[in-house]
Amino acid sequence: MRGSRYDTRRTGLQLRLLGADMVSATRQVAQKRSGMVKGGAISLFSGAGGLDLGIEAAGFQTLAAVEWDEDAADTMEKNAPAFFPALKEVLRADLYPLATGDGVGMTTRDLLRAAGLGAREKPDLLVGGPPCVAFSKSGFWLDWKRDAVDPAASLLQAYTKVLAEARPRFFILENVYALTFDNKASRPAFTRLLAEIEAAGYKFKWQVLNAGDYGVPQLRPRLFIVGARRGDSVPELPEPTHFGDWERRTNQGTGPLPHVTTGQALNGLVTTPESEEVVRGQWGHLLPGIPPGENYLYYTAKRGHPDPLFEWRSRYWSFLLKLDPNRAAPTIQAQPGPNVGPFHWENRRLRVPELRRLFTFPDEFEFVGKRISVQAQVGNSVPPLLAQRVAEQVAAQL
Repeated sequence: MRGSRYDTRRTGLQLRLLGADMVSATRQVAQKRSGMVKGGAISLFSGAGGLDLGIEAAGFQTLAAVEWDEDAADTMEKNAPAFFPALKEVLRADLYPLATGDGVGMTTRDLLRAAGLGAREKPDLLVGGPPCVAFSKSGFWLDWKRDAVDPAASLLQAYTKVLAEARPRFFILENVYALTFDNKASRPAFTRLLAEIEAAGYKFKWQVLNAGDYGVPQLRPRLFIVGARRGDSVPELPEPTHFGDWERRTNQGTGPLPHVTTGQALNGLVTTPESEEVVRGQWGHLLPGIPPGENYLYYTAKRGHPDPLFEWRSRYWSFLLKLDPNRAAPTIQAQPGPNVGPFHWENRRLRVPELRRLFTFPDEFEFVGKRISVQAQVGNSVPPLLAQRVAEQVAAQL
């Protein structure tokens, strides 16, 4: 894969932390020496490109990307000249037919052609985060009929089908960490996923990684599975670089540095007010009374409030949750309700430039769409810095 087909004068990304101060977490750098490009990648369920930003920073180039959401696809294409220089277009397709095997829609051959790969050429890397699904259907192992529609398929099966047919040297799969739970919803789906990866001819390792333990100013746990074709060494998952508390867990992570705080991440960032930042809803007027780092529990009798409004643990943790500038942010959601945080300590919703910082997107990265769409694009993304740390382990094998 490496050689004349790749432009070694590529523009890449360097995602880094300077001491305790997070300077945009990102900077474009010119890579002019030959051999700087590690290999070519195909990206599935690309979203706005968070995972792709990370692999580009690790030395890969995204050759083809697939995304169903129009705004997210537009975002990737808008940023492609600066951040994804080998990407010509984002293929807009629903990959569910590929998962079920009903014979319609995009094929793996279509993806390889879009990546500029010949019939005998293989990508170096396959990446993707299949959208979160309800893991309530029964797992089927591998005895379902290959030539008929698979009634239990999810978008996880679209990923494993491309894996089996495209035969990349390595792969990275990202998903919600709830997929690893040992319950009736998750266990069958996870068992089937791992069985299909193995049946495709790959060895693998998996682990739940918290983004905050890798320098991202957000405590966001995600499942990562990395693998290699039999005959290649399976990449290790990255060791934590940071440590700190996560919800009721104390001193998570084993890295030498403390978690990057929201105050550090947003330090020096100049923003302008947004019309959508006003907190409304039935309980929005209560937000100013809540101290930074706390939530609706502040208004409970157990916390000693003289006029309690809520029962103890009667709402989700993120209800009226306010950021603490001295701590990393909790998970930022893609589709928060009217009173669901985290909110800024200035008693408003986070502005788009602040969302970029808390996910480690470059300040120069532009999102396409209305505010509600941008929130969804960012909230569904893999933090680029976390993706880079994982992809660096893969790049080390090349």
